[in-house]
Amino acid sequence: MIQPGSVLQFGCGNMGGAMLTGWLAGGFAPAAFTVVDPFLASAPPGVRLLREGPIGEAPAQVVMLGFKPQQLADAAAAVGLHVGPQTLVLSILAGADLGTLRGYFPGAAAIVRVMPNLAAALGKSPIALFGDAAVEARQLTERLMAPLGIAEWLADEADMDLVTALAGSGPAFVYRFIDALAEAAAKLGLPRAQADRLALSMVEGAAALAAASPHAPGELARRVASPGGVTQVGIDVLDAERRLVRLMEDTLRGARDRSAEMTALARKD
Repeated sequence: MIQPGSVLQFGCGNMGGAMLTGWLAGGFAPAAFTVVDPFLASAPPGVRLLREGPIGEAPAQVVMLGFKPQQLADAAAAVGLHVGPQTLVLSILAGADLGTLRGYFPGAAAIVRVMPNLAAALGKSPIALFGDAAVEARQLTERLMAPLGIAEWLADEADMDLVTALAGSGPAFVYRFIDALAEAAAKLGLPRAQADRLALSMVEGAAALAAASPHAPGELARRVASPGGVTQVGIDVLDAERRLVRLMEDTLRGARDRSAEMTALARKD
């Protein structure tokens, strides 16, 4: 059970803020959360906001690392004061692997890496999990993730870099695609504002249909297209020389490799 004051969140930027929004929207009591952030202007009503850690208080049930990955070395000492043998540490720090985190917080009951995206605020985020949690800590992690989206445990930590690229960075790639659709339509004659509205509405509806359909996205595309029809001509352009697949492979490879580089740098620190 998530008790008042049981979740201590260090850092509440874009991602940490999205998770906090999702937790509150999902019915968790604001009093369960204490946010430690020297720069956050204000916290949601009922959430305790501190500019520095509550020195002298008992270790927290859950400590979440929500600051920038490069701040880990400097922040670890202050955070560690609130990590005890019953503490679950959740980390959204890209590039900080389990070994690195365990080195900073050796006394934690469990450490779990969490890779969500900003849709956590709406309860619509894919969430990748990897950690050294036993049954009780895994169950607590899953209860915390439930209001944020669909969580999946990874069997191999090496997959976290690719999942970071796909699920964590993926929304940015989708936004670029929406923007490119609208820009292309504008260049072909539509007013840009109208093209923006139509592209965004189309993607929203298509994603909702795909999520509700029993068919895979590739099959849905096939069903939309009629041989020789308008849609099929557009699909043929996308599929020529596998250009769309190759573009996505290059995109994910670049993001994955950068995540791996950050992991290597964090190990050196």
